[in-house]
Amino acid sequence: MKRAETSGGERGATPTGARAHRPSLIDRIGDQLPKIVVAPTFLITLVFVYGFIAWTTYLSFTRSTMRPSMVWEGLRPHERLWGNPVWHTALGNLGTYALLYIGLSTLMGMLLAILLDQRIRAEGALRTIYLYPMALSFIVTGTAWKWILNPGLGIEKLMHDFGFHDFQFQWLVDPEMAIYCLVIAGVWQSSGFVMAMFLAALRGIDGEIIKAAQIDGAGVLRIYARIIIPMMRPVFLSSFIILGHLAIKSFDLVVALTGGGPGNATALPATFMYEMTFTRNQVAVGAASAVVMLMTVCAVIVPYLYSELRPKGGAHG
Repeated sequence: MKRAETSGGERGATPTGARAHRPSLIDRIGDQLPKIVVAPTFLITLVFVYGFIAWTTYLSFTRSTMRPSMVWEGLRPHERLWGNPVWHTALGNLGTYALLYIGLSTLMGMLLAILLDQRIRAEGALRTIYLYPMALSFIVTGTAWKWILNPGLGIEKLMHDFGFHDFQFQWLVDPEMAIYCLVIAGVWQSSGFVMAMFLAALRGIDGEIIKAAQIDGAGVLRIYARIIIPMMRPVFLSSFIILGHLAIKSFDLVVALTGGGPGNATALPATFMYEMTFTRNQVAVGAASAVVMLMTVCAVIVPYLYSELRPKGGAHG
């Protein structure tokens, strides 16, 4: 009888215990708080980034001119895009600009990082000076270098004032050399950021490895060439991805520095897309160029993401 009563009492106490351990409203809200905070940003990104990507892709297959049109036209806007000689000029300019911009920014950033890694005096001040250009917008950078490279205001006039009247530096107005003005301004702004990445990687290298190499008689140049630089392959890859992305979407630097000129000497895909969409009222062609730029960015980023996210190594049975 007592056992039955005890058993019955325990069964009767079970719902009360369950209610006691049921989380309160505040606890449930606390558990869901991260999702609640992230949800608005997720929705905004979903609509205003991926939604507009889908909308632009659809417009690239329509008969849109001055305003978006829902009339389907298939691949004709893309045919008009690839039949436009200015588009081919913009792609050629992008190839030249991206190759020099990525290569020189990486080289300058690495050399600056190696210099600062020698524990020189005023390292903090130098690091701030090298990083400062990255704090500026490309509009400010383009405007400043437009003044510096302008034949009537900048380097050429300065040299004339010093008495070197035969000195000429007219790259900004030379169709053959204007693209290199973009490279100069771009490298000046981005090399400090690359320096920061390489410097962080250098400071993360185990000092015991370097000491062992020094004991074996290896010089400084050989240590960097054979040991340190090969260990920084992930930094080289990250630098290529970031700089490549910046090069493909370059717009404000071109507008501020050269305006795409002289002629179309410095036109890039981003400036071509803006001109087609907002100046020449060819929305479909502009959208088609934007889709090509998106595909180019994906071709750069997707292999990087695949290499970073895939499982390292393999399972062995």
